Amino acid sequence: MVTPSLDGTTVAILATDGFEQSELVSPRDALLAAGATVHIVSLKAGQITGWDQKDWGDAVDVDAVVSDVSAADYDALVLPGGQMNPDVLRVDAGAVAFVRAFVDAGKPVGAICHAPWLLIEAGVVDGRDVTSWPSVSTDLKNAGARWTDREVVVCTSAPSTFVTSRKPEDLPAFNAALVETFATASQAA
Repeated sequence: MVTPSLDGTTVAILATDGFEQSELVSPRDALLAAGATVHIVSLKAGQITGWDQKDWGDAVDVDAVVSDVSAADYDALVLPGGQMNPDVLRVDAGAVAFVRAFVDAGKPVGAICHAPWLLIEAGVVDGRDVTSWPSVSTDLKNAGARWTDREVVVCTSAPSTFVTSRKPEDLPAFNAALVETFATASQAA
């Protein structure tokens, strides 16, 4: 199978300290391998540190601070999970506005594990098909989403396509769906 090309596509990965290590690194690497330019966007400059299953993981360099960029600078957005990362981001008005702007602009968004909390906070899940870490399912249902227990769910309802997955074990399916979805959106733009 030929991997779709993401040449000329710029993707933001929104994260902060406590992101699930594999849920940032694996999608980032898959997007880079497909030819995308990927920027790590965070609440602060410098570096952010991941959470690697049961302890602190590796630091990654931040390319841009969320207050200095906009959805207009990017073609797509990825939201890695972990418990801490999306919980911190969902109470930051700038981060929530950044997520909402991607959806309002019709740009695709990928979210894995606990990251759909950000989609809930942005008010963009009502009527959408999604999946997540099981403990987030009730939150999604209460916000009007249709939750299902599958490794990856691609929802193409307007205004923007969502790619959601449950956990690190789903990363191969999540990454493949991200690349395919982002390539399709890029060709349509």
